[in-house]
Amino acid sequence: MEQLIIAIVKGLVDDKENVGVEKDSPLEDGTVVYHIKVASGDMGRVIGKQGRIAKAIRTVVRAAAVKSGEKIAVEID
Repeated sequence: MEQLIIAIVKGLVDDKENVGVEKDSPLEDGTVVYHIKVASGDMGRVIGKQGRIAKAIRTVVRAAAVKSGEKIAVEID
């Protein structure tokens, strides 16, 4: 799942070297939280106007997680 998130985000940003994803341990309900880290100058590119790109990233990742039966949340730091 981390590779999918990195591939999506690297396609959006200018500074591809500063893209990182951290995975938290599962919460009580089994949800795994992934934290996307990018350079401060690329933050707007990842969030998008009114958060549309961030919503799209979350939708794609959740759709991929359905195949594996995981509950996933994505946060942008």
